[in-house]
Amino acid sequence: MLTTPSSLDQRFGLSRRVVLPGPLRLDGGALLAPVEIAYETYGTLAADGGNAMLVCHALTGDQHLASAHPRTGKPGWWQRMVGPGKPIDTDRYFVICTNVLGSCMGSTGPASTDPTTGRPYAMTFPVITIRDMVRAQALLLDHLGVARLMAVVGGSMGGMQALSWAATFPDRVEKCVVIASTARHSAQNIAFHEVGRQAVMADPNWRGGDYYDGDPPAAGLAVARMAAHITYLSEAGLTEKFGRRLQARAQKSFGFDADFQVESYLRHQGLAFTDRFDANSYLYITRALDYFDLAEEHGGLLANAFRGTATRFCLVSFDTDWLYPTAESRSIVHALMAAGAPASYVELSSPFGHDAFLLDSPELDRVIHGFLSAGR
Repeated sequence: MLTTPSSLDQRFGLSRRVVLPGPLRLDGGALLAPVEIAYETYGTLAADGGNAMLVCHALTGDQHLASAHPRTGKPGWWQRMVGPGKPIDTDRYFVICTNVLGSCMGSTGPASTDPTTGRPYAMTFPVITIRDMVRAQALLLDHLGVARLMAVVGGSMGGMQALSWAATFPDRVEKCVVIASTARHSAQNIAFHEVGRQAVMADPNWRGGDYYDGDPPAAGLAVARMAAHITYLSEAGLTEKFGRRLQARAQKSFGFDADFQVESYLRHQGLAFTDRFDANSYLYITRALDYFDLAEEHGGLLANAFRGTATRFCLVSFDTDWLYPTAESRSIVHALMAAGAPASYVELSSPFGHDAFLLDSPELDRVIHGFLSAGR
């Protein structure tokens, strides 16, 4: 039964975990049980349940959408977007954000205890998909008594979850907002992920994934994060922020220290990441992204994923995003049009590349606020 959040919880987020009834049948054929999902809620569920909204996080995100991260103390990853009077207005909407299946911030994943052995699953954890994550979220909503969502919103991997929600549970989704995302992972995307996974697995501390009683493969995970982080930025953004400026020195060292500011920045990003994320979870979630192909799940034609749906869609891309470029969003829009689904689309200009959806963007704020408010 859903507990009404207190005023303090409504402001800072109510963080909870729930063990869901199972087992959960996964796309790979395995049955997973028990399934625990960590989540936060913001705002108050209306008496008729009509104001519930699910916000889905990106690859290394978490349920701490608009509240401080308990491990790092940093603000929630979309705090600028979610809260009283903000585009996702928690005075109007009941907002739910879950930690995805396979992650390491409270939901069942490789670091969780395997009930058959009493030890962490590690690499015996079954491979998961984006659709598996969505099915787990649907079980959580059942637990919360939320039969239908007025909106599913997500950027990057969160956008893939939003699309999968609309395709898998069309009767449960009124509106779908997809930001800086794609309907399938490209060969280039898969290639970058494979580099990262190999960096983790080449770390001597990885030990085939069985590192939970010792030192984690921090060096490999840091390199994986550095490589991935480059894809979240743009050349223009990197040039503006760092250029070829040296880091705390007047001249080059003629060695392999971090001479340049951009090198120092990437090393910092890599090391900071290892303090909050599990290496095995990184392997599993990147694999889930690589397997994502919504057209493949619906007979090879993307339009089939949306045929007959009454869900309304809003898609947003950024002109400097080369990880999931505008062409990817346009292909989704074309499929929606072919399926007769109501859709709107906008490309926004930003120097910040893929990460633009996480940063200050008044134009994005207006788009999201307008779309969510329309017809309500």
